[in-house]
Amino acid sequence: MAVLVLTNPSITVGGVTVSGLCTSCTLNYEVDSIEVTAFGDTGHKFTGGLQNVSVELEMNQDFAASQTEATIYPLVGTQTTVVIKAVNAATSTTNPQYTVSSTYLASHTPVAGAVGELAKTSLTFTGGTVAKATV
Repeated sequence: MAVLVLTNPSITVGGVTVSGLCTSCTLNYEVDSIEVTAFGDTGHKFTGGLQNVSVELEMNQDFAASQTEATIYPLVGTQTTVVIKAVNAATSTTNPQYTVSSTYLASHTPVAGAVGELAKTSLTFTGGTVAKATV
């Protein structure tokens, strides 16, 4: 069994590479359970419903052109695409690419931190659909 230490992922938001600004990345993927139990069944039965996807990113704040603030601020209240690979290398069966399309960013905290701390922002993209590519 191979293990992976997450040191060099590839992360893009709205077509902009943000890997060098991120300190944490989580892709959550599930499919809603829709109950289809009917009379005569002796246990609950389910079928898959809609995808329920979210992406959580923690990023170092940077107000320079084409950095964190310039990339994220205009996306609040809109849908965008987030693309994630565990390793910044070619897409393959051992390094799949996850593309989350039409995901929504509801909020962004441009300034957060205490005295002497690194300025960061935490983002949660919700909804949309995820597609996994291995080639």
